[in-house]
Amino acid sequence: MVVLATKCYVDGDARDRALDSLGSLLDNDLGELDVEYDLGLRNDDFPSVTVTGPDAEVARNLLREEYGEITPHLVPEETYVGTLESWDDDGFVLDAGRPVRIPADEIGLGPGTPEQIRTRFGLVQHLPLRFVCLADGDGETPPTARLADDERDRLYEWTRGMGRLNVNSATRAEVRATVNRAGHAEDIVTVERLGLLEQSVVCREGTDPPGLLASVGEYLPAELLAVVP
Repeated sequence: MVVLATKCYVDGDARDRALDSLGSLLDNDLGELDVEYDLGLRNDDFPSVTVTGPDAEVARNLLREEYGEITPHLVPEETYVGTLESWDDDGFVLDAGRPVRIPADEIGLGPGTPEQIRTRFGLVQHLPLRFVCLADGDGETPPTARLADDERDRLYEWTRGMGRLNVNSATRAEVRATVNRAGHAEDIVTVERLGLLEQSVVCREGTDPPGLLASVGEYLPAELLAVVP
């Protein structure tokens, strides 16, 4: 079984749509392999995928690479994926099956408070982020970590592009439909999937991300953060 490092934290019909969307993604990811899979959802909202068949180990490795994996133990200097759960003056807290703290001086995304950094880079809540474990904790003290170098590179690249609008609590199809409904289909390049319910609307050159946020926001009950290059 692989516990995917992306969360399904919505309820009701929205949860059903999100799990249907994940099922479609898994069909695409595993469709050419000789496997069967069963999709479940843990009490902490992390999806679990049980895979059987001749290509099961290949499938599990593919899922780990594509989504990251929630594991019971963290090994120092190894890289994992957690979701952004909270932030304060002391840093970020990620959910990797248990809280993992990234101290402010280990974020590595330039000057500013954690809240200012979060806003500047469009880090919506529940966004999956790659981190390197520094210490696993002792049961009472949570593990500590730093953002992985390739994660920092990815986030810096966002600020050098044409601008983005990052969204949570919606599937990729829902965000695409909302952008179309708001009349901005021609103002974007694509909607990039960041997690199961976290998406990034990549703007065309000349599109103002804060202006897109103001226009789309009335149609989308979600957290939206603009990334301005």
